[in-house]
Amino acid sequence: MADEDDQQANPTDSYDEVLDAADGYARAWLSGIRERPIPPRLGVEEVKDRLGRTLPDPGEPATDVIARLAEEAEPGLIAMGSPRFFGWVIGGTQPVALAADWLAAAWDQNTGLRNITPGVVAAEELAGEWLVDLLGLPTGSEVGFTTGATMAQFTCMAAARDAVLARVGWDVETAGMAGGPAVRFIVGEERHGTVDLAGRYLGLGTPIAVRSDEQGRIRVDELRATLAAGEGPAIVLLQAGNIHSGAYDDFGAAITVAHEAGAWVHVDGAFGLWAGASPRLRHLVDGVEGADSWSTDAHKTLSVPYDCGIAIVGDGRPMHRALSMHASYLQATDVGADPHEKVPELSRRARGIPTWAVLRSLGRTGVARLVEGLADAARGIADGVAELPGVEVLNDVVFTQVCLALDDDAATEALSERLWHEGEVLAMTSRWRDRSVVRFSVSNWGTDAAEVRRTVAAVERAVAAVVE
Repeated sequence: MADEDDQQANPTDSYDEVLDAADGYARAWLSGIRERPIPPRLGVEEVKDRLGRTLPDPGEPATDVIARLAEEAEPGLIAMGSPRFFGWVIGGTQPVALAADWLAAAWDQNTGLRNITPGVVAAEELAGEWLVDLLGLPTGSEVGFTTGATMAQFTCMAAARDAVLARVGWDVETAGMAGGPAVRFIVGEERHGTVDLAGRYLGLGTPIAVRSDEQGRIRVDELRATLAAGEGPAIVLLQAGNIHSGAYDDFGAAITVAHEAGAWVHVDGAFGLWAGASPRLRHLVDGVEGADSWSTDAHKTLSVPYDCGIAIVGDGRPMHRALSMHASYLQATDVGADPHEKVPELSRRARGIPTWAVLRSLGRTGVARLVEGLADAARGIADGVAELPGVEVLNDVVFTQVCLALDDDAATEALSERLWHEGEVLAMTSRWRDRSVVRFSVSNWGTDAAEVRRTVAAVERAVAAVVE
């Protein structure tokens, strides 16, 4: 009984030991991530065996549970935070972002209502204002923090659907999609697949694909012809950063053509929109501010933990109409909009806090250096591997993507497999321009010149093994 009374008197005692244990395992993982082999050593079924497949009848002490989780799951972890992980546009986590995320989890604020959780909403709103400024987007644009880039696109396209249908007198929130005017959903043929996914969620159906040029940029002449060939409400999706080449659409020309046809323009800038934060790279997104909405991801470039997609709309009203709900028990704000009116969730954690922390820590010049460092690393990898016998770099390296290939598809795929098994560098195969490629997506804040040299050396070893 005395133990129970002591626990009630000082409830933090029940947290201290287990949090200390988790802290120790987290520090061990982070301290070894630079040198550990990147691929996981065990598969799902093996990890299930190690964790224990049967739910115990009596529970285990909390510290034992944390020890079991950390020790038995560890062989199944992939070192996505490694500065030589280039498999997808994943990124890593900066220390200040991780610390802020821990605080957000400890605070456990349901960040849906502005007046109820002002401490975290204030930080998120500031982060949103800073992002709009850094990326060169229209002042007053509204920002929602979503689970990831896919849902950021969904959020912006929900606003787009509301707006273009409202222009022709159809209230989709009341009447639904059935029986309403068809929305033309127009995309470049080399858009990211999540664009199609978001469109399916919203009932837009299969998009109309417009031909792209040799680097994956939408052809403006083809866009003009596609828009002229039809009529009625339209959403045009453009791209800041092709997933293979890193190329950027011609925003000035394409947005003008789309707006002349009455279309809403959304820009998928999952990783490429961050070029706007760099004076040196800002030219890549010239004209992007003329769009109606933009989506990006703070994890992919700004180096915050999962999850942190960012949805931005110039006019927040269609966003609020498409996403909000109201009830008497919800204490709605009378100033602006509540956070839940900008994302597809009523309940969510304060996921914007790490973004505020990184922006405050780096400042304007630090964000620019971060973005430029990623582009410099990609350029360094491209220049280094291009000197290796039999290696061809296929794309114009304008930002953070590098696609290389060997003489034939089989050799290219063997190169990626060799890198996987060696474990020092991870880059995955893909298919681009009718060829198998090994794609390097540079998105980790720790990928410096030394890591570039290690990467090139690893590719050199793998090429030698494949072509011997």
